[in-house]
Amino acid sequence: MTSHRGMFVPTDQDPRLGGGATRGERACVEGYLEAYRHTIVLKCEGLTPAQLAHASVPPSAMSLLGLVRHLARVEHHWARRVIEGGADLRRLFDGEAADAGFSLPTEVDQASVDEAFALWRAESAHTDEVLAAASYDDLVAVGDEQVEVRDVVVHLVEEYARHAGHADLLRECLDGRTGQ
Repeated sequence: MTSHRGMFVPTDQDPRLGGGATRGERACVEGYLEAYRHTIVLKCEGLTPAQLAHASVPPSAMSLLGLVRHLARVEHHWARRVIEGGADLRRLFDGEAADAGFSLPTEVDQASVDEAFALWRAESAHTDEVLAAASYDDLVAVGDEQVEVRDVVVHLVEEYARHAGHADLLRECLDGRTGQ
């Protein structure tokens, strides 16, 4: 077992590792997407609802729970509204604030944490189903442009990569945990 100080799980138990080298565009890109999803989970594990809701990098109001809600909205938007063509669907968390889901309810308890994670997991699973049925060469409408599904998937990876970095900082400020 290889373990390093500050890591969330021993290297041999890291859910992002062990799949071996990928072959092909789809396996590679979707492998990165899945690894970043696991990173978000790792950064949130073991925290209380209050810690998950805490905006730990002032002056930003961003929290780990807000990131989870935002990422549910991201998955919902790109899979349901763009790839499936449901542009008329209401965006998740619309009307709550103009901050793409980062805002939290006034009271955050275990039920609201569970609800956010369940929504995110459901939207992520739906995205996986949509991607499995799509060709990366398919064209979808993004605004007035037609883009390939592969561009949407790369954008999802980019979105997760950005927010995994945010999650690193938020978690470190909460309890000093770094790594992975």
